[in-house]
Amino acid sequence: MRTQIVFGALAVLAVLAAPSAPAAPAPAAQTASATAAQAPNPAVQREFGAKLLVCNACHGENGVPKSGVIPIINGQQENYLLKQLHDFRSKERTFEIMEWMSNTLTPEEQAPAATYVSKKAWPAKRAGAAAAPAAPRGIAVCQACHAQNYMGAVQAEGMTTPRLAGQNYEYLVEAMRRFADGERTNNTDMAQMMKALPAADRESMARYLSSL
Repeated sequence: MRTQIVFGALAVLAVLAAPSAPAAPAPAAQTASATAAQAPNPAVQREFGAKLLVCNACHGENGVPKSGVIPIINGQQENYLLKQLHDFRSKERTFEIMEWMSNTLTPEEQAPAATYVSKKAWPAKRAGAAAAPAAPRGIAVCQACHAQNYMGAVQAEGMTTPRLAGQNYEYLVEAMRRFADGERTNNTDMAQMMKALPAADRESMARYLSSL
């Protein structure tokens, strides 16, 4: 994984080093006005876009992560992604690579980055994938916050829950364990609920959700 990150960083440097065609000069007043009005946009700002290319090293160019323990983020709920970037940056959620990645983004770039990733397509279900098993015991507790279809939803207090349907099994079961064991603490409701569930129930729930 560290090797992938190194190659990703080198790719960013290569993009940034590439020469660009000189732009025609614009009147100073017009340039100042446009700069003030322009929010960071990775689709048109080369340096910002290059930063987000590093995400592909782990999360995959086509949205399919390089490992099952890495979550799908393409098409994930926008405000959930933004909160995770904030939490990694503030160390409310800890994971070395993501702490580093969140700190490569300026505070002004975090929201546009979340928007950009959320508008990408969630990867299609693999051909020949097994049908979803019967809904396991206790799965209704997930629907209370993550919506009936487990696609995530905005809560009354304004927090957005993530999409769980089709998320990687290995990531889900490990995230549940980390909440249960107190290793992940950036959502107190999740920590309390996961602590109350036996490991076997968490495993069944993760397997079911990943199959949707």
